[in-house]
Amino acid sequence: MNKTLRIGIATTIVAFMLAIMPLPDWAVEFRPDWVTLVLIYWAMAVPSRIGVTVAWLAGLLLDVSYGTLMGQHAIGMVIVIYFIHIQHQRLRVASLLQQAIVIFVLLLIKQLLILWVDGMVGRAPDSWLFFMPTITSTLLWPWTYLILRDIRRKFTVSKQFYKSKSI
Repeated sequence: MNKTLRIGIATTIVAFMLAIMPLPDWAVEFRPDWVTLVLIYWAMAVPSRIGVTVAWLAGLLLDVSYGTLMGQHAIGMVIVIYFIHIQHQRLRVASLLQQAIVIFVLLLIKQLLILWVDGMVGRAPDSWLFFMPTITSTLLWPWTYLILRDIRRKFTVSKQFYKSKSI
């Protein structure tokens, strides 16, 4: 396993740990969507490695860890990462504010999809606080981006590692 893959896996594991970490009752609704933020960053940085398959698997792991309907987070993750994968070149040159706006819309779509599925199975939330992870994730995107970019630079993770060696 090369160094680049280890860094990606390590940061995703940290994101999963933050996603399932116990919080006080008042803070549970404000928990950012860490796994999606980390996968968005890696899908922008190394799109040849992070795609819809990784998003699907991460979403299924989130479904298992949260105890939600299987595929609920997975399909939301796939939609978000698919869009990021298609638009990664445009998003990489955008400012952090413009990236945050796009990420807000994508995370809102993901939350609306989760709300729709929860409503279909009779577990719809009764509070507008359901959408707070979208807001907190958007506010934390610049710091997430900067931290992961510094980690990527420190360990020299780049797209060059993933280009096939041809003769």
